[in-house]
Amino acid sequence: MEQNFKPAARRKAREYAMQAIYQWQMTGNALNEIEAQYLATMNSKKVDIVYFQELFNGVLTSLHDIDEAVSPAIDREMEHIDPVERAIIRLSAFELKNRIDIPRRVVINEGIELAKTFGATDGHKFINGVLDKISKELRPHE
Repeated sequence: MEQNFKPAARRKAREYAMQAIYQWQMTGNALNEIEAQYLATMNSKKVDIVYFQELFNGVLTSLHDIDEAVSPAIDREMEHIDPVERAIIRLSAFELKNRIDIPRRVVINEGIELAKTFGATDGHKFINGVLDKISKELRPHE
């Protein structure tokens, strides 16, 4: 794993991955088509492209496990959550589950920031509550 990353490039990778996950949720298009579309427009000096690929592919190939980990923390079916918030929750849950090298607080804060930028007015509060609950399950020692 690359330790020599810039936080801003990681943040951009998360933004693009969240948007790509959202696009997949809304269109059901092939993952490789969506990924190619994003890769064609990304600036490799500003975006951690490898991290984007890890997040996008990781979330969508382990969707069942992610949704299962999230379901105890939400009060409705995953499909009834706002699509932007659903994409953010799935992305953040993937990071909590698979990227132990990234502190839990960082993952939660990044999810909240995505929600403030892309989500509904108070979406960040919902995201914070869900991520806080699942992070305690996925990372009890942190």
